[in-house]
Amino acid sequence: MRLENKIALITGGSRGIGLATAQLFAQEGAKVIIFARDVESGAKASASISESHFVAGDVSSAEDCQRAVTETLNLHGQLDILVNSAGIIYRNRTIEETTEAEWDATFDVNVKGIFLMSKYAIPALRESEGAIVNLSSYVGMVGFAGASAYAASKAAIINLTRSMALDHAIENLRVNAVCPGSVETDMIRDAWEQTGGAEKARQLWASKHPLGRIATPEEIAQAILFLASKEASFITGVALPVDGGITAG
Repeated sequence: MRLENKIALITGGSRGIGLATAQLFAQEGAKVIIFARDVESGAKASASISESHFVAGDVSSAEDCQRAVTETLNLHGQLDILVNSAGIIYRNRTIEETTEAEWDATFDVNVKGIFLMSKYAIPALRESEGAIVNLSSYVGMVGFAGASAYAASKAAIINLTRSMALDHAIENLRVNAVCPGSVETDMIRDAWEQTGGAEKARQLWASKHPLGRIATPEEIAQAILFLASKEASFITGVALPVDGGITAG
């Protein structure tokens, strides 16, 4: 197993890509800590995964992030992998239409959350010569209409990842990012439903990707697993597109 005896802390691990990653990591031998805001979905996710533990909290809260790391170390005495998967999006808003509260919330979760989790996790990750994998998006690499705050936050994650990789390379602590294309999660299905024609919206989104479909959460989890594993031992500072070719054109 690729993560045998490893301890992994995953934010946003109660649904979507985060949940698929938690499930895959457990299958590969890791003990998983799921950190998420929603108590019901977090507890349910943890109950479905062997060798897992749920910590309720908000990644935009320094106190909660520190507590998540402390609970992990109290349980297992080590931390080997941090996956920063928590994220939010406000759709169908230009800059004019985006409220200040929406802008702040987007950066608080998507960017500040990675800063805080990494800040408190790095001392333990340094000890284990571990790995951080951040969830960005293909829209951090190209323009994206109707969600400027989200696109800006995802671009910030990419450069934060590169800078962290340079800061900690000397310590053999690797930091990488995954940049998914469209992924079939609850978040994207909600967006389809709002159009009034979910199946038509699915086909439209799929057609934007050269491979002609959108990804499953499990496909993104495989890329996260690779970057977190020793198979990627000489990879750091990378923003890996897993996007069906959408950024190739």
